[in-house]
Amino acid sequence: MTTQPHSFPYYVFRAYDIRGKVSALTPQVVEAIAYGLVLQFKKKNQSEIVLGYDARLSSPEYAEIIVKIFELNQLKVLQIGCCSSPMMYYFACQMAGNGIMVTASHNPKSDNGLKWMINGLPPSPEMIQDVAVIASECYENIAPLKSPNLEHHIHLEYGLKYQQALLSDIHLQRPFKIIVDGMNGSAGYLAQTVFEKLGCQVIALRCEVNGEFPDHAPDPSKEQHLAQLKEKVLIEQADIGIALDGDGDRLVLIDENAHLITADRILSLCAQMCLLKQPAKEIVFDVKCSTMVRNTIRDLGGIPKMIRTGSTFLRKYLACSNGDAIFGGEYAGHYVFNDGRGYGYDDGLYAALRILEYLSLSDFKTVSSIFSQYPERCSTEDTYISTYAIDPQQVLDVVELKSQAFDAQMSKIDGIRLDFEDGFGIIRASNTGEYFTVRFDADNPSRLKDIRGVFASMLSEDYPQIAQNILDAQ
Repeated sequence: MTTQPHSFPYYVFRAYDIRGKVSALTPQVVEAIAYGLVLQFKKKNQSEIVLGYDARLSSPEYAEIIVKIFELNQLKVLQIGCCSSPMMYYFACQMAGNGIMVTASHNPKSDNGLKWMINGLPPSPEMIQDVAVIASECYENIAPLKSPNLEHHIHLEYGLKYQQALLSDIHLQRPFKIIVDGMNGSAGYLAQTVFEKLGCQVIALRCEVNGEFPDHAPDPSKEQHLAQLKEKVLIEQADIGIALDGDGDRLVLIDENAHLITADRILSLCAQMCLLKQPAKEIVFDVKCSTMVRNTIRDLGGIPKMIRTGSTFLRKYLACSNGDAIFGGEYAGHYVFNDGRGYGYDDGLYAALRILEYLSLSDFKTVSSIFSQYPERCSTEDTYISTYAIDPQQVLDVVELKSQAFDAQMSKIDGIRLDFEDGFGIIRASNTGEYFTVRFDADNPSRLKDIRGVFASMLSEDYPQIAQNILDAQ
């Protein structure tokens, strides 16, 4: 066999999944990863998996490589073709909870990746690193592969089964006029069909699968990517705009006035929906969510549970909660219903359906009115700040030490978060690059400025560049 001229790309093995540029995640690397995954599934005494892939141009090829290696090792593979991650999860749950999805989610078209589940649970960071070790050992003995030009296949029979599961769960008391923006990912075409079958009037925007992503990356969390959706909502006088990311596990909502409904507000409403049916249960949210989420859960009689950022950690916490945690969500737009109706995984389409069902059963007439219960916060977006080659832990240690001078509740679940009665701030080291993520939230603009100033002041003496970047955060 030919030894590869390039070193093995350990950096594509992240805390939540495997993801990186196709130039690094080559067919040879994917084949090596497949051997690592085979060993992991066999160690868990599993013999069959579900395999799906997203709209990316390289995804059918990577899926084909995985099928080849798994079948060579006597593991059965159910191929469901081009689909959303939630659709893969649905079928995996029917096959001992085993599945692999070829996807880079909301990343640019230059990227691809893999996510998987074993026995109904996502892999831990340690399991992902275990695959990296095996893959790196196999990689040296894999010959360069000729890349075939494979087409995307949408298997209608699986799509219909998944649709039927959603349709049998959701009951709308009135139809809605909906704009669905699939962002050319693998979830839009199915979402359009489900809403139509529920009697809604649907205007489809970028719901065709196109791995070129001609407009921009399939990332609805960036508000500039929602310009077409907002314009269409106003032109068509629609009730709601719904945007799904590249593999359909994240949701963004636009109200009838083309205003973005932030994740904090969606989380608060979903907590209300679930706690009305099952009071005094846990609602889970990640460290980047606002103070409003925590306070809302408490006011509704629920138990707020904050965990580290990462949808795999969210799904795992809910799955292991023995039913005590009935809903969870992330600031990034992942929402997981675990209340006996939802399936315990993040599904952007299902979350949208549950919200519309709740609206149709309520006395509220519009999306903006039902969310008016949870007013918009004064907050910054996620802001990325360079580490300037400084050890991130040194910076966090300074924040931890100096934060004792302020009247705030500190959390070290993921970085350093300080909660005040009227807002919060967080600084955390990225799992994927040489930067910090910071976010600030408050009841009003004045307090937002104050809280941001607190974080900057703690770092101004030792790390003035980072302090200034915090003050500049938008």
